[in-house]
Amino acid sequence: MSARYLAVGWNRQKRLYDAAVGGGALLYLAAYGALSVARDPDVTAETVLIRGFGTLGFLLLHVVLAIGPLCRLDPRFLPLLYNRRHLGVAMFVFALAHGAFALIQFHSLGDVNPLVSVLSGDGDYTAPGRLPFQPLGLIALAILFLMAATSHDFWLATLTPPVWKALHMLVYLAYVLLVGHVAFGALQAEANPVLGVSLGLGIVFIVGLHLAAGRRERTRDRAEAPERSDGFVDVCAVADIPEARACTAVVGGERIAVFRHDGKLSCVSNLCQHQNGPLGEGRIIDGCITCPWHGYQYLPASGRSPEPFTERIPTFRLKVEEGRVLVHPAPNPAGTYVEPVGIPAEGA
Repeated sequence: MSARYLAVGWNRQKRLYDAAVGGGALLYLAAYGALSVARDPDVTAETVLIRGFGTLGFLLLHVVLAIGPLCRLDPRFLPLLYNRRHLGVAMFVFALAHGAFALIQFHSLGDVNPLVSVLSGDGDYTAPGRLPFQPLGLIALAILFLMAATSHDFWLATLTPPVWKALHMLVYLAYVLLVGHVAFGALQAEANPVLGVSLGLGIVFIVGLHLAAGRRERTRDRAEAPERSDGFVDVCAVADIPEARACTAVVGGERIAVFRHDGKLSCVSNLCQHQNGPLGEGRIIDGCITCPWHGYQYLPASGRSPEPFTERIPTFRLKVEEGRVLVHPAPNPAGTYVEPVGIPAEGA
């Protein structure tokens, strides 16, 4: 978290991350170029760059789309979320390079406006087997530009999280458009089946990951414990909660997180106000619940962000009986202080 907006919150981790992404991209482009020349010695440098940047951007889009469901399936992938927007912007830059080189190579030397040429210069809108592929790529690139331009937290706060999230969900539309761009473009000109097989495996990989993550989340949501006669819900055993960590559950139709800190327990909503990140998968750092996605913090007793920040999340009443944690399903207004419940000593 930062008290003011910065272009990039540079730190050692981000520098190492960006160096790894940049180095990996250079190695990929070099390897792609070498393989292209080995396969076809007459291939032009322009063609190698167009295809190299295009395949690199499309590959990174698969990685970006895979990070979310991977984190749902295995928390060891959570550190990748911290820099996912960085990776998304890098992916757009490579896609832009692909589009720019293609525009210059194929559309800039004629009498027709290059953009008009892109929209009308290839394929046949009346022939299903020859549908134009370049307009699909152009629309996808426009979506990726919109996402890259609004990736900063300034736009998240200005547009409000629901609007920002809905806007960035367009990445799935961009993915579908790019699948069509590849299918109706490169696959029509390529006799080598490797590209077609790779495209199919990529689709299966992304769809499979999302289905698996959705099934796991649905199973968790359906495992809601019933209310007791006193209105409380038994969510877990005290022993199930590690120090400075949380146990998550669904109570009253909402996901909650019970945190253990300094021999006490506190319960808050599991949704971070930044991007609805899973607070229960984070930990307590410097006395604050810290979201694993982007480091937003909240005081466990009140659900308030430390000053000068103003984010607030709902809190819940809880109690401990016979080593079990009981939570009342009615949320308190966001930012309401609830006295943490002490953990009874063993045998008490």
